[in-house]
Amino acid sequence: MLHRMIRMDRTQVVITLLLVVFGVFMVLPLLFIFNNAFKPRSELFIFPPTLFVREPTWANFAALSRITEDSIVPFSRYLFNSIAVSVSGTLAVLLISALCAYALSKHSFPGRNLLFAAIILSLMFVQEAVQIPTYILVSELGMMNSYWAHLLPHIASPVGVFLMKQFIDQIPNELIEAGKIDGAREFSIIMRIVLPVAMPAVATSAILQFQTIWGDPNTSILFMQDDTMKTLPYFMSTLISASANSVARQGAAAAAVLILFVPTLLIFLVFQRKVIATMAHSGLK
Repeated sequence: MLHRMIRMDRTQVVITLLLVVFGVFMVLPLLFIFNNAFKPRSELFIFPPTLFVREPTWANFAALSRITEDSIVPFSRYLFNSIAVSVSGTLAVLLISALCAYALSKHSFPGRNLLFAAIILSLMFVQEAVQIPTYILVSELGMMNSYWAHLLPHIASPVGVFLMKQFIDQIPNELIEAGKIDGAREFSIIMRIVLPVAMPAVATSAILQFQTIWGDPNTSILFMQDDTMKTLPYFMSTLISASANSVARQGAAAAAVLILFVPTLLIFLVFQRKVIATMAHSGLK
């Protein structure tokens, strides 16, 4: 590393140092989340606050376990709902996004450019802006208090379609035509030719979608009246909000935040190279 920096000019050295500084600032929140979950009560309220824990303890997780044991619906039910919804929702998004991206990239039909422009435009809307139309749609379809209500708001993913289309655009048409000559149908071409080539975009879409669904309590709040159909993020959010004004439960709230955060962090760390490759290939041309 030092040898490489010696060979850099001043501008490159300055840029590298700035990136290192920004990287450290980006790591600080992660360190705070992990250390805060293991702080005893005496360190949680110390002023000025400390970043690193001095006397780590598992008491916060024990307190969280006692709270969850007193709930009407068992903790395992919330966990099962989250896993089922996150996995099935991610798979559904990947399939639908791949089919849509392939049609937009390799087929010519009236209104194709307009449809893709509408998909790009939808990236501008925040989730809160579409909550009322989504609620009306789910209600009219009779999906309240069902797993479909968890899945439907996430199935149409403009980000997934955009990333996959940018990758599929780079696949030579001759490769697809060769598959058709060999007798492969459209679905076989997508599964055996297109998706393996676009695997970085597929992996990135899977990561982003899993993180979105895993950490989303809104479907439980808006569409679920039955507590047995609600997910872990909703349950944890109730613990955190209930503990916000309770000094005794601040440690349990910190432990709940860490439990929700760890799965998404692990998935990102495992597939981070795929994310970088996707961003490199899906930029504006």
